[in-house]
Amino acid sequence: MQDYAEKRDFYRMAVDCAARYRVAGEDAVQNATVKDLSAGGLQLRIGRELAAGATLNVEIQPGKAITPPLHAVVKVIRCTPVENGVVGGFLVACSIERMLAVEEVGLEFP
Repeated sequence: MQDYAEKRDFYRMAVDCAARYRVAGEDAVQNATVKDLSAGGLQLRIGRELAAGATLNVEIQPGKAITPPLHAVVKVIRCTPVENGVVGGFLVACSIERMLAVEEVGLEFP
């Protein structure tokens, strides 16, 4: 049973790894840092504000070459400014809509 402080369906794992993302309908690929990851979602640290409901293609680059990248389509739940004094940074909470298999990932992904 989950205690009062943690009501999530999936365990959240703290990570700090590089990622790239593209907002659906935009051409530019942006860099991000993954701050945490679970079976149902992830949190990105990015340099711009995004609207709730936006769809992103995300590629997470693991720290070791032995592990392949993770590719997913996610939806933005909320975007909040970083509160530790870093100017221009945002934390973006996302739900994972779909994980992509290697054969589904094209050269233009994310």
